[in-house]
Amino acid sequence: MTLKKFKPTTPGVRHMSVSSFEEITRSKPTKSLTVKLKKGSGRNFRGKITVRHRGGGADRRYRMVDFKGTGKLNIEAKVQSVEYDPNRSAYIMLLGYKDGEKTYQLAPDGIKVGDEIVTKEKGKIKLGNRMMIKNIPVGYNIYNVELTLGKGGQLGRSAGTIIKLTSLEGDHAQIQMPSGEVRKVDKDCYASIGQVSNLEFNNIKIGKAGRKRHMGWRPTVVGTAMNAKDHPHGGGKGHTSIGLKYPKTPWGMPALGFKTRKRHYTTKMIVKRRSK
Repeated sequence: MTLKKFKPTTPGVRHMSVSSFEEITRSKPTKSLTVKLKKGSGRNFRGKITVRHRGGGADRRYRMVDFKGTGKLNIEAKVQSVEYDPNRSAYIMLLGYKDGEKTYQLAPDGIKVGDEIVTKEKGKIKLGNRMMIKNIPVGYNIYNVELTLGKGGQLGRSAGTIIKLTSLEGDHAQIQMPSGEVRKVDKDCYASIGQVSNLEFNNIKIGKAGRKRHMGWRPTVVGTAMNAKDHPHGGGKGHTSIGLKYPKTPWGMPALGFKTRKRHYTTKMIVKRRSK
């Protein structure tokens, strides 16, 4: 994948870059595998804003991606198209099974139209194939990894993500996350072979505010530009400092480096904490 850049004819496109979409083979989705997305603009059922800076944006339909794959166990499928999904950073692929059914799955980097993949307990080590972790050789790159048996892939779903299988010793398998964290996973959980597609996604530069609005994001204002009643950093004249020992969120909690993760039921499965 490469990025497409523009001539600096206006300030908005001077540094803008977009994906070249070289891997995309079809522009319109399969209608039977999509549903209409209702816009909430960050509001709950009472109309109160619970998520800030959301609203507007282009209309889009949700593609029903199959993160499990076990519903079609041992049935071979052929890749019919690689498509863009506006709801996620990765590309998706349309699979046509031998029994006639079609599904969407996350597309690995390097997958081509016409390739055949399958979901098995133990299958061939091939790009896009999905199988139990205990049947994957140590050192292989995997993605769309199950964290809970039967729940479907939860780890390694964003563009360009690689999870490395580091150990199969003991009762659990050990996987290394992109952050450097090493955690245990049940050996009977499923994972797909390869790396998630759209590798250059993180290098895309938005370029202008209007493009961000098309994505459904409303403007964000720094706390020092607000009134004192609206933000702990607010008040004062001009570009004054925040006047605090450490920065805070709009609700008074410590920000920038303060760990907010509460003890989770999967914390005991972490072997090594992330490096950053």
